Amino acid sequence: MNDLLTTHTQAERGASGFPTVRMRRLRSGEALRSLVRETHLRPEEFVYPLFIREGSNVREPVGSMPGVYQLSSDEAAREAEECLALGVRSVLLFGIPSDKDEQGSGAWAEVGVVQHAVRELKARYPELLVVTDVCLCEYTSHGHCGVLRGDDVDNDLSLDLLARTAVSHVEAGADVVAPSNMMDGTVGSIRRALDAAGRSASPILAYSTKYASAFYGPFREAAESAPAFGDRRSYQMDPANRREALREVELDVEEGADMVMVKPALAYLDVISDVRATTGLPVAAYNVSGEYSMVKAAAANGWLDERRAALEILTSIKRAGADFIITYYAKDAAGWLP
Repeated sequence: MNDLLTTHTQAERGASGFPTVRMRRLRSGEALRSLVRETHLRPEEFVYPLFIREGSNVREPVGSMPGVYQLSSDEAAREAEECLALGVRSVLLFGIPSDKDEQGSGAWAEVGVVQHAVRELKARYPELLVVTDVCLCEYTSHGHCGVLRGDDVDNDLSLDLLARTAVSHVEAGADVVAPSNMMDGTVGSIRRALDAAGRSASPILAYSTKYASAFYGPFREAAESAPAFGDRRSYQMDPANRREALREVELDVEEGADMVMVKPALAYLDVISDVRATTGLPVAAYNVSGEYSMVKAAAANGWLDERRAALEILTSIKRAGADFIITYYAKDAAGWLP
């Protein structure tokens, strides 16, 4: 007892320590908590993914992603209008073509599904920032992210096709191209092609650290891009690797990336933090489909509060170091924020 009294007396007399220091003082009410909050979410820091189909008046629900739809360009424009009204200024487009082939030629077609959507969105909403995914998996009959030589994805043969795709997106009006295919040398190939096409001002958002994750399952339903055989572990990163992520970022920066990304986000907060500490470039994080669908499923069963859980996850991604977040919760979160 005497030892406890002595300790308590020392704390009372000292310049620090309980009861002189009481951390709860700054937690007593929402106004005060908000005043001293370290991390803030803002609608303009969200990017809303959209899955684009051919046709008109198409709004096909994605079964594994409640609230997410495959959309025709006119329906995507309605989504964009809602985004802008909520303060969400950016969208990321994924294309779902009617026809696929072994090379994925629809990816760079002048009248392709994404190219058409870009033109329509930019014509209606020139203030909207339109980012396009640059990959072949949605367009190839085999579902892999590059062209095949036998059963293997041929890295170097794929580069020219990916560069052609990026140029076609920019010529259609895309503000930013985002290569997600994880082929070595993609960023450099696209940078050279854009520069040669007179598009040197067009920025590249590199999917620099894209892991071979189990959290992509719902996306593959939404984008109709599941591989017909095998998997993507020969080109996407091993989830066990952390240092390798920094090497990927370093290489993309050397090749001309203007922004870099970590995907997925929630299981890779340590990687987001490492990348933020390593580069001065803007850092994106992709709050992917599986992360979204888990919260949706748990909320539907009454197991958690969807609003609080979603905002907590987004805050953790921002706190880890992301400058902006690609998320299917963009519209909801923007509406929930004060």
